[in-house]
Amino acid sequence: MQERLGKEYPAFLTSYGRPPEKGLRVNTLKLSAEEFASRAPFPLGEKTAWEEDGFYISEEKPGGDVYHFAGLYYLQEPSAMCAAPLLGAGKGERVLDLCAAPGGKTVQLAAGMGGSGVLIANEIVYDRAKILSQNVERMGIANCAVTSASPARLKESFPAYFDKILVDAPCSGEGMFKKEKNAVPEWSEENVERCAERQRHILDCAAEMLAGGGKMVYSTCTFAEEEDEWQIGDFLERHGEFALLGTKKLYPHTARGEGHFAALLEKREGERLPAKKFPVAKNAAAERAFREFAADFFETPLLPDGALHTLADGRMYLVPADMPCLSGVSLLRLGVELGEYDGKRFKPAHALAMAFGTRAKRKLSLSRGDCETYLRGGTVPADMEDGWAVVCVEEFPLGLGKAVNGVLKNHLPKALRLLRT
Repeated sequence: MQERLGKEYPAFLTSYGRPPEKGLRVNTLKLSAEEFASRAPFPLGEKTAWEEDGFYISEEKPGGDVYHFAGLYYLQEPSAMCAAPLLGAGKGERVLDLCAAPGGKTVQLAAGMGGSGVLIANEIVYDRAKILSQNVERMGIANCAVTSASPARLKESFPAYFDKILVDAPCSGEGMFKKEKNAVPEWSEENVERCAERQRHILDCAAEMLAGGGKMVYSTCTFAEEEDEWQIGDFLERHGEFALLGTKKLYPHTARGEGHFAALLEKREGERLPAKKFPVAKNAAAERAFREFAADFFETPLLPDGALHTLADGRMYLVPADMPCLSGVSLLRLGVELGEYDGKRFKPAHALAMAFGTRAKRKLSLSRGDCETYLRGGTVPADMEDGWAVVCVEEFPLGLGKAVNGVLKNHLPKALRLLRT
């Protein structure tokens, strides 16, 4: 780094004596950045220069607020917010986040897509994919499938399919030195070489999945040229059909963040191919039970371009109409899990509340104190008619409850009862 930065090296070194920068990005699927700023539960700093919905924060425990459980914001290292906006994901597009966990960039892509099109968020490490799936659910993203597969496996199913691909590649993590305690002892020149080799393979697979005319962003949170500029140079030598549209490199001494690299590429040649449509499994009895529930539960019908999909165990999903076939990969989430049909009646799922809860007829808006009681798994008073209801902080859903004789029985999944104080 001293050779690379020259006179800037002392400033770079000094930056490691400062505490890491913290940030959040507002989930604009639920409210605007301006609306959030007007009701933020803790002070917000200035906006990030590269993400208009991102803010710097100094709050010690920002993940403990009820707004976080409602999915109003995602905690994200500020410089990591720079990559996804370069891709410009839009409505109706086919988008892949290839190395997606824990989900910050997936949320950014979903916001740009505005609930339309198809978003595939993939993470090869299954345990990390589970965290990704939980974040997709919390943020109320309805048009996303979460998968756990290798890039090589995905490219078999999606040749020249995606309009946009984000490759936030696993890397040697030099930009994580202050944030992650294991980042420094795990670093080595050999690890840089291993990461670069893995990245080459991932990029080659992504190139095959991108449609002609499509765009791809490659990003890392490291400063190693072998994983950044040289990686892109080698890729362009192997793939003459691609052109480099621009790069961004943030260092901790020149930008408010821990550091990031991003390159925007365009595929100038090639086709845009279809994929097999997702094979929806129909169950007439289950669909009838759901529609009866929905007629009583919702003020307005669900999106007309989705399809009801029922698994053998009775779990039901609302699948986006354009969702491709995902056979042969581990599938953790498919659109929105609506609930479960037990052979007699339909029971709604937490994901239904998070994605569509604002459209429910029965909503119970709780005080912050009662919200904390609910999030800990407790019951709260409910002055409403008996039946299923969406529990809210203000107008924003937190989960489900069932009113019985003036009391709301708690139906928040036990795994999500994690409020920190």
